[in-house]
Amino acid sequence: MLYSSAQDWRDAPRRKVLVFGMSGLGKTYLSGLLRGSGDWFHYSIDYRIGTRYLGERITDNAKAEAMKVPFLRDLLMTDSIYLASNITFENLSPVATWLGKPGDPEKAGLPMAEYAARQEAFRQAEVAALNDTAHFAARAKRLYGYDHFICDTGGSICEWVDPGDPNDPLLTSLSNECLLVWIKGDAAHKEELIKRFDRSPKPMAYQPAFLKNLWEEYLNENNMSEGEVDPDTFIRWTYARALDHRQPRYKAMAKWGVTVTADQVSKLTSQDDFVDLIATCLPAG
Repeated sequence: MLYSSAQDWRDAPRRKVLVFGMSGLGKTYLSGLLRGSGDWFHYSIDYRIGTRYLGERITDNAKAEAMKVPFLRDLLMTDSIYLASNITFENLSPVATWLGKPGDPEKAGLPMAEYAARQEAFRQAEVAALNDTAHFAARAKRLYGYDHFICDTGGSICEWVDPGDPNDPLLTSLSNECLLVWIKGDAAHKEELIKRFDRSPKPMAYQPAFLKNLWEEYLNENNMSEGEVDPDTFIRWTYARALDHRQPRYKAMAKWGVTVTADQVSKLTSQDDFVDLIATCLPAG
C-alpha cells in the first residue's frame, strides 16, 4: 500500500486516497468535507465522466428531445438558444438521465440494444476517468498547490476490475497512486439504500453479462417483450440484485487498501477526524 503504517500516513507530506463503495454510503459527503477544509483537492470520477468523456453525448441527447418540440426546434435551428448540462459534484443527474433505462418507449424506456450501447460507452468513460487519477493528483499539486487529494469514485468501479488478479492493470495503477478506502455498509444500510432507490429509481451501470442475464430472467419471469417492460419497475427489481452482486467484489477490492464503515464516515466532522480514522486502519509502525 501507498502508506505502510499509521505513522507513515500521519507523517506523509501528501495524503492521497481513493474512496469506493455503493452510492449513498458517504463517498461524496467525505469528499465534500475534505474539500471544504481547503487542503484537499476533490477529483470526482462521475463529474469527469459527465464533463469530459460523455459531455457531448449528454448534450446531444437533450437536443434530440428538444428538437421534438417545434418551438424549441426553431430556436435551436437558428442558434437562438443553446442547451448545456449543469453538472456539479452534488448533482450528476445529466449523466444518469443519459444512461437511461430499458423498456417501454412510452415510459421513456430505451431499446435494449441502445441501452447496452450506452452502458458500454459509460464503461469506457469510467475506465478513462479512473485512469486520469494520477494526472489530476499531479495537477492538483502543480497547478493549485494542494497537498492532499481524494478521488471520489462511482459505485460501478467494481464492475470493471478483477480484484482477485494481483496484476489487474486498473487496480495496480490506482493503488500505486492512492490509498484505496472501501466505505462498507451493513444490512441496515442495504435496506435503507433499497428504500431510497425505490422512492427514486436511478440508472446504474452493470457488467454486460450480469445485465444480459437479469434482462432475460425478467422477460421470462414476466412473459414480456422488451417493449412491454416498465423501465422503473425493471431497475427497481434489479437494484437489490446489483447490491448483492457488488458486495463481494468490493470486499475483494478492499484487500488492495483499507476498510472503514459508513457509520464511521457519517460521524466525521473534520479532516483531522479522517486522518485519525485512516490511521486506525493501518499498522502502528
